[in-house]
Amino acid sequence: MAQSLLPLVVDVGVPLASYYILSDGFGLSEVAALGWSSVVPALRTLWALARRTGVNGLALLILIVNVVGLAMSTMTGDPRLMLAKDSGVSSVVGIAVIVSVFMGKPLMTAGLKPFVTKGIAARSAAWDRLAAGSAPFRRAERRFSLIWGTVLLIECVARVIGAYTIPVHTMVWLGSVLMVAAILLAMVVAGGSCAEPMEKMVRVEAEAEAERDAGDRAGAAVAGGTAPVPAVTGS
Repeated sequence: MAQSLLPLVVDVGVPLASYYILSDGFGLSEVAALGWSSVVPALRTLWALARRTGVNGLALLILIVNVVGLAMSTMTGDPRLMLAKDSGVSSVVGIAVIVSVFMGKPLMTAGLKPFVTKGIAARSAAWDRLAAGSAPFRRAERRFSLIWGTVLLIECVARVIGAYTIPVHTMVWLGSVLMVAAILLAMVVAGGSCAEPMEKMVRVEAEAEAERDAGDRAGAAVAGGTAPVPAVTGS
């Protein structure tokens, strides 16, 4: 649980606390406070990229959007643009997730499969069989990513509207609330309509395969045994 919540704390809690400490406690301008409060999430993204053997295209794209938005906001001195930059990250992720569905490689599967299979080899094998031969399973897999992508895009629109209509000091915490609410909404909707049915299908398939293996072993044991010898009657 702690490992799952850590990215949320780093990306939401730390920047939010940093902004108010820097602006209210140290008297920095809104632009400066927003800029410095974005450093920790940016460093976390760089660290995640450095730890991987290959380049994570989505993480790199998010980092680029952050850097470009931060540079533009600093040059223009517009804190609202800096707030809107955060919604740009959500839109990039949302669009990428939706596009990946239509390309046949849903991005959210990378996080969904470990959740469904629970690290059990039999369930991982059952996932692979269902992904290859079950149309309902593949539809649920695609729908899971579509739900996440759609929710992120809606959150993006809400944050852009808020960035230009709500006071900056208020929108700093409200933007974080919107992001957390969007994540929770996606988890509930996608979990109930996709992840839970997929987990049931995987469990049933794994149990059925185990029964088939047990039957095959029993059949092989019988076939490999010694046939009974008929009794010979004397004359």
